[in-house]
Amino acid sequence: MNKLVVGNLTHRPLRSVISILAVAVEVIMILSIAAIMLGKVNGFHTRTSGIGLDLFVRPSSTNNFVGMSPAGANIKVASVLRDIPNVAVVAPVNIQITSSLDNIYGIDFQSFNALTPFQFISGGPFTAPDSVVIDDYVSKTAKVGDPLKILGETFHISGIVRHGRGGRKFIPIDTMGQLTHTEGKATAFYLKTQDSPKHLEEVRQAILHTPGMEQYNVQTLDEFLSQITPEKLPALTLSLDVVTGIAVVVGFLVIFQSMYTAIMERTREIGILKSLGASRSYIVQAVLRETLLLSGCGIALGVLVSYVLGLILAKFLPTLDYQINGPWVIRGVLLAFGGALLGAIYPAFKAASKDPIDALAYE
Repeated sequence: MNKLVVGNLTHRPLRSVISILAVAVEVIMILSIAAIMLGKVNGFHTRTSGIGLDLFVRPSSTNNFVGMSPAGANIKVASVLRDIPNVAVVAPVNIQITSSLDNIYGIDFQSFNALTPFQFISGGPFTAPDSVVIDDYVSKTAKVGDPLKILGETFHISGIVRHGRGGRKFIPIDTMGQLTHTEGKATAFYLKTQDSPKHLEEVRQAILHTPGMEQYNVQTLDEFLSQITPEKLPALTLSLDVVTGIAVVVGFLVIFQSMYTAIMERTREIGILKSLGASRSYIVQAVLRETLLLSGCGIALGVLVSYVLGLILAKFLPTLDYQINGPWVIRGVLLAFGGALLGAIYPAFKAASKDPIDALAYE
């Protein structure tokens, strides 16, 4: 039977290649979209964890996507927070998200750097109101002193740091206020406590019992990040489901068309097999083995191309956060196999149900 299966596939090489490529495209669609979307979430977690904060303090009017909310807190709140016992560092930030989903951090350099010091590769801190510090991913083609367009204004690079500190571009918080008409405002405050995590709950309660701070949200880093997950982002989950569904339908239709056409072209061959004693199950198995071989080759090619694509994007577009997720590889493989088998079931049983006399007389 295996020789028969291989012979059937090599007899129409172009159709076999197209079917393999279609299954590969299905797998690439599933894995690449998941890698980009989940990579954004995982990248956000990694960069936020690298800031060095213990507590995240923000007005109740600010949502979890702080850069999408207007800076609504008075920056003078930082002074109130600094007076609370066991608070070591308070860093106000004014974060804006651009139309290209680029996070721009407006920071007070001294306090933000006190959370976890920047690791400068070249240059140094801000030297002027139009200075910008960027990370090494953004600086692939830039160097210290070069101009950089941010929020419609021209800045000059004062320093290049290692990535992993929340954002990728940092400008003075006062400059951010002027550009966004939020002078004297902050989106949130990053706190570092003494002897963390010993005093976290104590500091949280002290903040919430401070006059004027009762309506603020005070979360630990883990609590904040737990709100930014695929399960807590309905639009992300829905997008992944839609793309996955489209990819499975594509795989199903291609395999269905390929197997159905192959069955129609091999009507006489099927009649000969049945006249020689081949059972219905034998014919069904032969068709399904063809499908499994085609889909197996397509899946292997799709997974390989997805990983190669990841290497290419990591080199040329490192800020994309393309991360192939192991569970999604398994999910993509199973969905591709499932779609292919569903597409082959009807042609397989149609072939098995052919009458050998009619099949032999078929022209």
